[in-house]
Amino acid sequence: MKLSARNVLPGTVVSVTKGATTSHVRIDIGGGRVVTSSITNEAADELGLKEGAAAYAVIKASDVLVAID
Repeated sequence: MKLSARNVLPGTVVSVTKGATTSHVRIDIGGGRVVTSSITNEAADELGLKEGAAAYAVIKASDVLVAID
């Protein structure tokens, strides 16, 4: 797999919640962190996503917001 994205986080699928058209996929990337992505139901089916499966959270963004507490 070759990607232009530089932020590739390996993890484990925690849950896949399907809606009418999109699925919310939660991926545990370790250290108590979970990344959530919204993808089409078709994509979730094609990838065969299910709880416990190994997956990557690939993050490519043109904007990064910074916040402080």
